[in-house]
Amino acid sequence: MDGAPIAKRGGIPRGISNTGPIVFSYGFRPFFLGAASWAILSMVLWIAAIEFGFPAGGTYGAVQWHAHEMLFGFAPAVLAGFLLTAVPNWTGRLPVSGFPLVVLLSIWLAGRVAMLSSGTIGLLPAVAIDASFLLSFLFICAREVIAGRKWKDLKVIAGLAGLTTANIFFHYSVINGDATGTATRLAISAYAMLVIIVGGRILPSFTRNWLNRFGRTDFPAPYDTFDVTAIFGALGTFALWTFWPESKGTAIAAVVAAILQGVRLMRWRGWTTHPEKLLLVLHAAYLFVSLGFIAITAGATGLMDQVSVLHVLTIGSIACMMLAVMTRVSRGHTGRVLTSSATTNAAYMAIIAAAIVRPVANVFPATHQVLVPAAGILWILAFGLFLFEYAPMLTRAKRTSK
Repeated sequence: MDGAPIAKRGGIPRGISNTGPIVFSYGFRPFFLGAASWAILSMVLWIAAIEFGFPAGGTYGAVQWHAHEMLFGFAPAVLAGFLLTAVPNWTGRLPVSGFPLVVLLSIWLAGRVAMLSSGTIGLLPAVAIDASFLLSFLFICAREVIAGRKWKDLKVIAGLAGLTTANIFFHYSVINGDATGTATRLAISAYAMLVIIVGGRILPSFTRNWLNRFGRTDFPAPYDTFDVTAIFGALGTFALWTFWPESKGTAIAAVVAAILQGVRLMRWRGWTTHPEKLLLVLHAAYLFVSLGFIAITAGATGLMDQVSVLHVLTIGSIACMMLAVMTRVSRGHTGRVLTSSATTNAAYMAIIAAAIVRPVANVFPATHQVLVPAAGILWILAFGLFLFEYAPMLTRAKRTSK
C-alpha cells in the first residue's frame, strides 16, 4: 500500500500506515474520483435544468446552484486532492490519510447532498453544511504550512482563504436575494491566482526536468523579479475586476496583466515540450490565464458579456489546469509512466474545446441554444474519459519498480 511510511535518505516520509481501503491512503485518490464524478453528475443536472426545467438546487435556484457547484463543489475537490498531496511534500509532514481523510471527504459529500436538498432540509442548514468543508480544509492546510514553517507557502493559504470567503459571501448573497456576481468573481480570482502561483512553481520545474532528460540546456527562465511583477500585476487586476468589472481602470490593468502573463509563459518555453502532451497541456492551460485577462478587457469595454468572461477563466484557465494536474498527479503518485495516452489526450482536447465553445455561445446569441449544451457534453466527455482511464489507477495499489 502506498500509504505505508517510506523515508528516503535526505527525503521526507511518503504517506502513513493505513489498514483501510487503498483509496483512502492519499488525498488525491478519493478527491479526484469525487471531483470527476461530481463534474459529470452536476453538469448532467444543469443540462436537464436548462433543457427540461429540472429543479436543480431546489430553493437555492438552478442558476445559482450551477455556479456554486462548479466553483465551490467540483473545483474545491480537485484543489483538496492536489494540496493534500502537495503540502506534505512542501512541508515534510505526513499527509492526511485513513480515517481523517474519510471524515474530510464525507464533509464534502454532505455539502453536495445538502445543496441538492435545500428545499427539503432548509436553505440555512444546507448552506451551513456546505460551508463547513472549505473551512475545515483551510484549517488543515494552514495548520500544516505553519507547523512546517513554510512561510512562502502562506500565499497558497491566502488564496484558499479568499476562496472560503467567497463561498460564504456567495451564500449570503443568495439568502438575501442579492446578485452573486461579486462573490463569483472573487472565487474565480482566487482560483486564477492559485493557478498563477502554483503554476509558476510547477511548470518551469517540470519543463526543466523534462528537457534535462534529453541533455538539453534551453531551460525555462528562473524565477526572478519579472515573475513577482507579473504576480502582483495579476493580483491587482483581479481586485479591480472583482469589484469594478466594467471600469476603464480594469480594462487597462487587464491589458497589462495579459501581456505580463503572456511573456511569463513564453519564458517557460512550453513549445519545447510538444512531444509530451502531459506536460504541454499545462502550458496550454496557463495560456488561458492571459486569454482570460484579454476577456476581462473585452468585458470591461463592452465587447464581451461578463458570462463569457467568466467561462474563459473557469473552463479555460481553471478547469483545464485542474484536469491537467489530475492526470499528472494520478500517474506520478500511482507509479505510472509520466506520459499521456490517447484517452488522456482526448480528454484534454474535450476540455479545451469546451473552453472555446462555451464563451462563443454568448458572443453569438443565435448559437446559444446549441452551443451551451454542446459545451456541457464536451465537459462531461472530458471528465468521463478521466474516470474511464484513471479510476482503476486511483483505486489500486501503487506500482513499484522491480
